Amino acid sequence: YLFDFAGTRVYLASDTEPTPEMDELGEIDIAFFPMNLPYTMTPEMVADAAKVLKPAILYPYHYGETDTSKLIDLLKDEKGIEVRIRKMK
Repeated sequence: YLFDFAGTRVYLASDTEPTPEMDELGEIDIAFFPMNLPYTMTPEMVADAAKVLKPAILYPYHYGETDTSKLIDLLKDEKGIEVRIRKMK
């Protein structure tokens, strides 16, 4: 889903993986990516999608027991993407 709130573009990915269509979304300010196998993305897939979309803020969600530090490590050198982790429990 792609939302526009007075010029702030928010992308909420559903159960998915990186797709070529993501390349065509344009500028994204805030992205929400699900990160939990077997139905959603691995930390590596989320990082790949984030590197394409380059959101200013990235929220992984639905990550269950997935180690969120992997995502942070994968994006540590990616300038301009702030990863925000919210405790899910």
